[in-house]
Amino acid sequence: MENMINELTLYLREINTASIILRLTLATVCAGIIGLERGRKKRPAGFRTHILVCIGATLIMITGQYMRDILHLGDDVSRMGAQVISGIGFLGAGTIIVVGRNQVKGLTTAAGLWACACMGLAIGIGFYEGAIISCIFLFGVVTGLHRLDLYSRTHSRVMDVHVELKDISGVTNFINIVKSWGTRISNVEVKKTNNLDEHTIGLTMTLTLAEKCDHGEYMLKLLNIEGVCSAEEAV
Repeated sequence: MENMINELTLYLREINTASIILRLTLATVCAGIIGLERGRKKRPAGFRTHILVCIGATLIMITGQYMRDILHLGDDVSRMGAQVISGIGFLGAGTIIVVGRNQVKGLTTAAGLWACACMGLAIGIGFYEGAIISCIFLFGVVTGLHRLDLYSRTHSRVMDVHVELKDISGVTNFINIVKSWGTRISNVEVKKTNNLDEHTIGLTMTLTLAEKCDHGEYMLKLLNIEGVCSAEEAV
């Protein structure tokens, strides 16, 4: 029985029709698991994008192994795969966007695409164990650690906020009240907003709270300050 398993394993690590089908199927399943989670969160690169990236990376490694084992065109199967590692950065960069208030979004998706490509390279060369284990870890990071990351960011002492005030005269009053709570203010940026009211002023700043608290409750306190039209946290 053990010999049969070993022979089957060796057979599936070689280039043949069965191993090609298995590798591409495994790439589709593993990448689909990661992409499905990104798609549920409405990220730029979702289910199909992750699958395409992983299948492409898998095919590259299969082609490299084919060129070495079947065509005997060289001994290094990693040459083509190395280009995937660097080239996937262009696709990942396309998912990173800067939205209002200079917030950057898409970094996790970009990193996930890169990791998906690496997973595809492992599948393509027949390193099934490493690919499956990495898929489990990747899925755990993008799902299980999401809540932990969100909790730590929404309960930390440091927060970036954007506040809109009715006019410039309310800036001093706002800053004095916030400082009276024991909050330190830094990186203050003042600019006119795009609202129809030409007197409205936008304040973007970093706040260091006196102690950890729920950021939602703190934002409500900011909204209760006289002269504040709106307040939001940059996440």
